[in-house]
Amino acid sequence: MRITGAVLEESGRPGPYAATRPLAVDELELAPPGPTELLVRIEVAGVCHSDLSVVDGNRPRPMPMLLGHEAAGIVEQAGAEVRDVRVGDRVVLTFLPRCGRCAACATDGRLPCEPGSAANAAGGLLAGGTRLTRRGEPVAHHLGASAFADHAVVDRRSVVPVPADVPAEVAALLGCAVLTGGGAVLNASGVREGEPVLIVGLGGVGTAALLVARATGHPVIAVDAVESKLAHALACGADAAWTPQQALDEGVRAAAVIEAAGHPAAFETAFGLTAPGGTTVTVGLPRADARSTVAPLTLTAEARTVVGSYLGSSVPARDVPHYADLWLEGRLPVERLVSGRMPLARINEAMDALAGGGALRQLITFER
Repeated sequence: MRITGAVLEESGRPGPYAATRPLAVDELELAPPGPTELLVRIEVAGVCHSDLSVVDGNRPRPMPMLLGHEAAGIVEQAGAEVRDVRVGDRVVLTFLPRCGRCAACATDGRLPCEPGSAANAAGGLLAGGTRLTRRGEPVAHHLGASAFADHAVVDRRSVVPVPADVPAEVAALLGCAVLTGGGAVLNASGVREGEPVLIVGLGGVGTAALLVARATGHPVIAVDAVESKLAHALACGADAAWTPQQALDEGVRAAAVIEAAGHPAAFETAFGLTAPGGTTVTVGLPRADARSTVAPLTLTAEARTVVGSYLGSSVPARDVPHYADLWLEGRLPVERLVSGRMPLARINEAMDALAGGGALRQLITFER
């Protein structure tokens, strides 16, 4: 079938992207789903730093590539071996499929699936190969999803069904921002009931961590260098909000600290704000050549722990339904992550807004 999608021609073009236009909205051919796959009509897609990091060259990927990995949509066709998802179901796309058989999948989310990671790096799907072509030439998939398009073929293991009364704009954000930020709190930090959570970096993932922490009964200390993000954090329920220097000068400390900025300075700040015996969780994705400096003696003398958490150490099939339930109960206001909506034609503008540091989650909507 013919679809319309946003294809990244080459990474590393300079901004502003509205002028250099690294993403081309174009027509492509989409092959039918294989036996373990689904055809999904995309309703909403979120614009995430993981997309921007491919555009700006920080995360090398095969080119050309149809970007987008955080989305929700309606199943229109199911492969012959798919038994537990039906046509008409609303599904959340997740950016790391889990095969359920490898050693990493046996770690309860701590390690990313080995075949899933290999498929993502190759720009293919979990069953192998690609389903996208443009004028007869192959186009790579982004993280098994390629959600900046009106339709996508994805592996069944790349989606989680949600109830129909979870709106698409909410469901889309459960698959990346909430899984990653919320999982850093609930799965990786070891925070105890009622203990505070300190979050460094209040973009989409950091704010999602804030919302999940509040929804599960934890006080929140918010830290960011951008004043407008501190104000928004307070509006989202943070108990205190500081710039990094203010927090360090005031001696603010917490036993559970989440670094969600993906920057070496933010990691150093998060480490510096971690109390003795506490855990620093790093969930942001910095440049591959980024380096931070910490004092190893502090780890020993203060019995500290540093934890790396990919996708919030989540098992999507387990965790997405939990977050959907929290939203349905009125405890998790995911809508507070939304900073704008726009059509696919403005995707390059969305990347500029994200690069500028002010956007949380912009949503790409598809008119029918």
